[in-house]
Amino acid sequence: MVEWQLFNLCGVDWTFPVVFDSVSLIFSCFVCIISGSVSLFSMSYMESEIFIQRFMLLIMAFVASMNLLIFVPSLITVLLGWDGLGIVSFALVIYYQNKKSLAAGMLTVLANRVGDALLILSICLFINWGEWRFGYEVLGSFSVLVCFLVVVGGMTKSAQIPFSAWLPAAMAAPTPVSALVHSSTLVTAGVYLVIRFYSSLLMSHEVLWFLSKIGGLTLLMAGLSACFEVDLKKIVALSTLSQLGLLMFTVGIGLPIIAVFHLFTHALFKALLFLCVGSIIHSSMDNQDGRILGGLNLSLPFSSGCLVLSSASLCGMPFLSGFYSKDLILEGALSGFGGLIEVIVILVGASFSLIYSLRILLISAFGQSYGSSLSFYGTESWYVVTSIISLAVGAIVGGWLLQGIWVSVNGGFLVGALGKGVITGITMFGLVVIGMSCFSKFSLMEKLYGGLARFFSSMWYMGLFSGSYLAGVGLKWGVKSHLSLDLGWMEIMGGQGVMSGLSKGMVLAFELQKGGLLVLVRVFLVFLVGGFVLFQLS
Repeated sequence: MVEWQLFNLCGVDWTFPVVFDSVSLIFSCFVCIISGSVSLFSMSYMESEIFIQRFMLLIMAFVASMNLLIFVPSLITVLLGWDGLGIVSFALVIYYQNKKSLAAGMLTVLANRVGDALLILSICLFINWGEWRFGYEVLGSFSVLVCFLVVVGGMTKSAQIPFSAWLPAAMAAPTPVSALVHSSTLVTAGVYLVIRFYSSLLMSHEVLWFLSKIGGLTLLMAGLSACFEVDLKKIVALSTLSQLGLLMFTVGIGLPIIAVFHLFTHALFKALLFLCVGSIIHSSMDNQDGRILGGLNLSLPFSSGCLVLSSASLCGMPFLSGFYSKDLILEGALSGFGGLIEVIVILVGASFSLIYSLRILLISAFGQSYGSSLSFYGTESWYVVTSIISLAVGAIVGGWLLQGIWVSVNGGFLVGALGKGVITGITMFGLVVIGMSCFSKFSLMEKLYGGLARFFSSMWYMGLFSGSYLAGVGLKWGVKSHLSLDLGWMEIMGGQGVMSGLSKGMVLAFELQKGGLLVLVRVFLVFLVGGFVLFQLS
């Protein structure tokens, strides 16, 4: 740790610390590799954009804010990177400057501001300890409250229930932005903050219990919604939300090192998945409706092949990057001390990963095309090929290399043959469901869920709860406070009141200085009466 002292005030050192350890260095390397691949991909995807330089500067500011968040182990200075991510993400989401992107940007920035406010409250309570760096035990009367504020603040950034509506809405941004935001930067910032704060959370078991339950529910909700979604980019976004719920659950059950492991492997294959989907959307004339796309394995063989690779890694297929970390998480859930319902929720939520991954492949690469002819489809440029190859290598061998670096995740858990069989069955469960859906007359999902399909496809109405409530009600009360405060009594007591009082005082002073006999007599009488009253009181 390198620490610079800025100044000393009231016995408190105000410093700027920077930490260099295995987690921060590897995470920063992954962010730089993914951002470099995304920038290279953007040269092809955004080639017709007039303000490409402005776009690249925003990407650089985004990466700089994330690196600042990674290397700074203090709650006060971490707000620089935390707020930087929120501000730049708003500028990137509204990049296309239409009503849809503006609504998504407002929802994103308002949800992030809730997390900012909670972190600021936790900083105010940290004054009881006189230290804002991570890694110190938080003990005392406010310890549970501080831990709860930090965890809920991280949940807003990572779109956990009930703050889940902004993440699918942020798909209004360009696809390279989505690849960067949903793989290794914005959505992982909350998970990374909670992992860094884990040593303090150990003293607050109630907060860890709460975090594990919310993570499991988010995993289940996002997995169900992805099985019903038809927008290609939103399916990938919901898969990201599902993996974020799995990460929060892993931290909640006491496995932060394995959560970091899965965070890194997820960043590799999820960035690859987004770039492959972006290549397909860009080559199909910006069409992302899964009901129209299909049959692209012949026209775009390279992107389709890498899409299969990234989807297989997402499912946890053996010996790909996602297998090593996902298998450890499921083993930890089975060998832990959680309840039966919690284990069932995690296993069912994990089984949905293969279902929505196969849906991505069926509606984009291998399904029947209902759109335009293949003559409208273009080929991938060398920018796209180079960026996808660099991430494909990481999606294949990244998990194996990371497992070799971290000795602490090599051993695993002793769950026995039954546990291994359950994990294998959960991993392959999606093949059975998709196969039955393909050979049945109607969709198996509609048969199984019936009238609940609308409930599941709408993310359990999280859009109405955290989207409309947060944005609509928040903006409505903002307008009311503007009318009652800025244009109401504060304006009368403030600017307008001061101006009115000064003007009346100037009129009075002008009247007193006229020099007329009547005015002088009145002033003399006022002072005479006032002096007499003061004399009597004394």
